[in-house]
Amino acid sequence: MTNTVTIGKRLIPLDHIALVEPFDPSAHPGMKTDKAFKARVVLIDRQSVLTEEESAGFAEAHGFRMLAEEGVATNPAIRFAVETFEPAEGFEPTKPFRSRLLWRDLEGNTQSKLLLSTPEVVLAAVVTGEGKASSGSPTMARIKPGAPRERRRSKRKLAAPEVV
Repeated sequence: MTNTVTIGKRLIPLDHIALVEPFDPSAHPGMKTDKAFKARVVLIDRQSVLTEEESAGFAEAHGFRMLAEEGVATNPAIRFAVETFEPAEGFEPTKPFRSRLLWRDLEGNTQSKLLLSTPEVVLAAVVTGEGKASSGSPTMARIKPGAPRERRRSKRKLAAPEVV
């Protein structure tokens, strides 16, 4: 099993990827390319790389957790926090964002992404890996086959110390 993903000519460690989101080429009319980019891979430092793979396919292939309503896949190896979003005075977003997903980059700086989903849905899917996808698919938390699982505590009894 590899811990890197190759996108174009770049090899990217999986633990440097925060999330994968849909990419709409029509929203970037000045971009000249022959490639059919379908998703943006967002690194933990907010740099991004475009890929021809859809976010859902990327999530399935690499064990990421999917927010079905958003089409956003998050890396379960990253520690995320969730906040309720309320726009600051003077900031009028074009979409009705309801939550903010936060994480820290390698230098300890806070990075974030605004989401349309409620904070409860984001918390359940991204942070705890629980919940049901809106499309009725099994669980939003995807674990890659062969991935390490949590260790269970041994039920073996420890020997009592001898009293002298």
